[in-house]
Amino acid sequence: MALALNDEQRMVKDSADGFFAEHAPVAQLRKLRDDKDATGFDRGLWAKMAEMGFAGVAIPEQFGGAGLGMVAAGLIQEAIGRNLSLSPFLSSAILSAKAILAGGSEEQKAAMLPKIAAGELIVALAADEKSRHQPHAISTRAEPSGNGFRLTGSKSFVLDGHVADRLIVAARTAGDDEDTTGITLFLVDPKSAGVETERRSMVDSRNAAAITLDGVQVDGADVLGGIGTGFAILEAALDAGRACLAAEMLGVSAQSFDTTVDYLKQREQFGQKIGSFQALQHRAAHLFCEVELARSATLKALTALDEGDNRAPFFVALAKAKSGDVAKLATNEAVQMHGGIGMTDEFDIGFFMKRARAAGETFGDGAFQGDRLARMMNY
Repeated sequence: MALALNDEQRMVKDSADGFFAEHAPVAQLRKLRDDKDATGFDRGLWAKMAEMGFAGVAIPEQFGGAGLGMVAAGLIQEAIGRNLSLSPFLSSAILSAKAILAGGSEEQKAAMLPKIAAGELIVALAADEKSRHQPHAISTRAEPSGNGFRLTGSKSFVLDGHVADRLIVAARTAGDDEDTTGITLFLVDPKSAGVETERRSMVDSRNAAAITLDGVQVDGADVLGGIGTGFAILEAALDAGRACLAAEMLGVSAQSFDTTVDYLKQREQFGQKIGSFQALQHRAAHLFCEVELARSATLKALTALDEGDNRAPFFVALAKAKSGDVAKLATNEAVQMHGGIGMTDEFDIGFFMKRARAAGETFGDGAFQGDRLARMMNY
């Protein structure tokens, strides 16, 4: 594994860093929160992201994307983390695009992927049903009906589900509620009869939706992949999302570290800059090392996904767990070293802490990923 970026990847990083710092800084998040914006992100920004090629970064060129792969996607997500930028990048351009690539027919890919890359179609993945992430625990049922199925059940924590033009719904066509077999993915129009969507604003000011399906009719052509074989497709999409979340939490950690170091250089106590205090220097040095360890783990996971390495799920679980722990440490240290003002809404550091907590829980926290690692190592 290369521990340094190549020229193309550096260009992506520089482009993403400059774009989000200019067009979607933390100030935009604060404004959207205070305005109680119904969409939860700036559609104009999303259109600009599509023009930059960000929305299609992980989509092959034959389907209208940039075809730059998961390392490039991670670099964009890291810049998003540094600026706490709001967009459907993770939900549509990564999770849903990867699910369609992994399981979609040629017709489905040709119909949907170019529109996702162009920012014209927002697709959301509706899988989780429990209060904590358990992707195999699917109770939503798909019963045969006519030339298709009727879907009945409910989904929680559907990222950007309230604005999605299409949903990818995991439902059970066979087996018990906790079996990994018997899960099928369906493309669902959220405007269909029987679909109810409730927007929920999260602690980090991002959006998720609770979705209820009551006898929603879908056709056989709406099946994504084979009947009963959807779990492998779901896991492929989730691992892409987990790796990008690791990259986002890396951005959260790195920006929290930089902000804190700048503050230590400016704040005076007892007539001295507090950055001269040895105890704070030690804490900052330790945090720097932890951020770099998370960076290495995340780059390895993204590279493994690009290379089709069969150990990619192992590296993804490791990166998600490590980046989550480091983001928690980084934001805790940032708030503490800012002192009392770190707890006030006036300063941005609290936004980073909230995002670190929410991103750490999304698609499996450290305990979930640790359990995955243990199972993969046959413990």
